Amino acid sequence: MKNTYFLLASLLFVACNSSTNQKNNESAEVSAEPTLIDHADSSEPHLLNLHQLTYGGDNAEAYFSFNGRKLVFQSNNKEWGVECDQIFTFDIDEAEKDTLRAKMVSTGLGRTTCSYFMPDGGHILYGSTHLADSNCPPEVVPEPGGAYLWSIYEGYDIFVADLDGNITQQLTDEPGYDAEATVSPKGDKIVFTSTRSGDLELYTMNIDGSNVVQITDQLGYDGGAFFSPDGSKLVFRSSRPKTPEEIKTYKDYLARGLVAPTNMEIYTCNADGSDLKQVTNLGKANWAPFYHPSGKKIIFSSNHFSERGYEFNLFMINEDGTGLEQITTQSNFNAFPMFSYDGKKLVFSSNRNNGGTRETNMFIADWVE
Repeated sequence: MKNTYFLLASLLFVACNSSTNQKNNESAEVSAEPTLIDHADSSEPHLLNLHQLTYGGDNAEAYFSFNGRKLVFQSNNKEWGVECDQIFTFDIDEAEKDTLRAKMVSTGLGRTTCSYFMPDGGHILYGSTHLADSNCPPEVVPEPGGAYLWSIYEGYDIFVADLDGNITQQLTDEPGYDAEATVSPKGDKIVFTSTRSGDLELYTMNIDGSNVVQITDQLGYDGGAFFSPDGSKLVFRSSRPKTPEEIKTYKDYLARGLVAPTNMEIYTCNADGSDLKQVTNLGKANWAPFYHPSGKKIIFSSNHFSERGYEFNLFMINEDGTGLEQITTQSNFNAFPMFSYDGKKLVFSSNRNNGGTRETNMFIADWVE
């Protein structure tokens, strides 16, 4: 879940000055007409009535409210007065009919990531570094010829806020990284990623933050987890270093608060961690998985087909690893898919229709089987 688009930078940004913080309860307007990209693109037959929802900046990890009427997402759109990722929400119908008016619901301080609606529809949870530092934490500086890296900021904790941006609860306070939280469709559990064991593992907790249980325990980055539609399973991405050299590299990076997410596969397990299974074995980076409404298939983003390594499209696969199908074909970045709870809509991030810039925007479509 963490980090916006794989090929370019990271999906974690935020505002870091008092003037931005004062805008917390104001709406941010995009002066662009809503765009109906196509009615039915024969190269993307599952996506009908595709609409662009945002214009400008990097917008990603958009997730539906339980009633399907709202989206919550993170953005670094400079026109909205932010310097790195902040969390915003809006009504879907309003965005499709008129110019988007997104409301910031994070504090405007630190860096935020991985927001998700709580079951009541009146609160959201997200990860934030604002208690550790009110400023945006530094970006990773790529080493010449070095690996592509993500930062695992130790200042991240998970918070609950109302839709006016008021924090109502802090769910984690352990030292280290706690983020990438999502909620079970049953409304009873939260899954998240934490370094509290010394490695990047999955944990679950009750919706109120109690009863924290470790779910994974193998070396490697386990993250970006989501529950199945019935809440009985988890799907997630994982890097599992195996050779002595891979293990040393992984541990060295993690000690520096970094991961190299260029070799990841999709896994599933029961919600208690049992029956762990590897779903993909495609090579390169397979990530941002989400369960199909049937609970029998998984949609995810992958660059396994790309010779250059930075072209990401959406694919769907059966839980047993068979039946791989390509879902998107347009542009060189498509990721963060989520089905609405009724299974009728798909929202995802893409850099299609961005005029040749590096902007990543959010799109919504009717899902066609």
